[in-house]
Amino acid sequence: MLLISVILLVVGVVLIVLRWRGVFDGRASIFGGLASLLLGLGLGLTTFVHVVEPTEVGVPTTLGKVGSAWQPGLHLKSPLTDVTTFSTRPVDLNLTGDSTVEVRSSEGGVLYADVTLKWSIDPKHAVDLYKLAGSEDSVQQRLVYSDSREIVRNVFARYTNVEGYSSKREAISSEIDKLVVERLTPRGIVVNGVNLRNVKPSDSLQKAIEAKIQQDQATAQAQASVATAKAEAEKKRIEAEAQANANQLLANSLTDKILLSQCIEAFKAAAEKNPVYASPCGGTGNPVIVDSTKR
Repeated sequence: MLLISVILLVVGVVLIVLRWRGVFDGRASIFGGLASLLLGLGLGLTTFVHVVEPTEVGVPTTLGKVGSAWQPGLHLKSPLTDVTTFSTRPVDLNLTGDSTVEVRSSEGGVLYADVTLKWSIDPKHAVDLYKLAGSEDSVQQRLVYSDSREIVRNVFARYTNVEGYSSKREAISSEIDKLVVERLTPRGIVVNGVNLRNVKPSDSLQKAIEAKIQQDQATAQAQASVATAKAEAEKKRIEAEAQANANQLLANSLTDKILLSQCIEAFKAAAEKNPVYASPCGGTGNPVIVDSTKR
């Protein structure tokens, strides 16, 4: 900008001098020279000021020397000072499509993880980020992009195929969020959220996962059947023991005298309804019954 301003000023002066010496006739050369002077002067003045927008922070550099960060507002500067601005608005970094992260599980299976990371620059660290990366695009590419992909790969490497694909998705997302914040915050990058949007296994891994799920279901059913059989066997054992105990108690309680008494009582009851003669139960336990109605 400064070079263009100087050129315009020189052109304006030359036109006016040539008109004054009579090289050019008419007012066109005068008007052209004045316009060139005014335009060059205006462009020259813009090299002495710089406006930082409300959602930006500026980092000035003069002949290779980095100054303090400029907050939003109007700032006076030297024409030799360049200002690099960083946006402080949150930015979405989408690791999807061509940028999808290819990861491997603890079992060696290949999965593809789609991740969205929302980040922004901490104005207090703008100068450090400028020295480290040079521009906002470089901050995203060299720091946020590369570090996030590395963390996603490292986290998935601690989980199995099935865990990474389905059962541990929420835990994996939380762990990625935590590690990304721990890595980027000290560098002056504010992480506003990490979202594990989708996890897709490779074709070969998809078949292996489906087979594993079916095997786990079959194993669970077999274990349930075994548990049921054990419960039934235990129930029968308990019932058998209870019956044996009852029989033992009954056997212990049926003495000869008790049996004889019960026999006599039984024949008494029968004699009340039938014309029989009941012979008392003998020691053999076989009573003799005589029906009086028959010979």
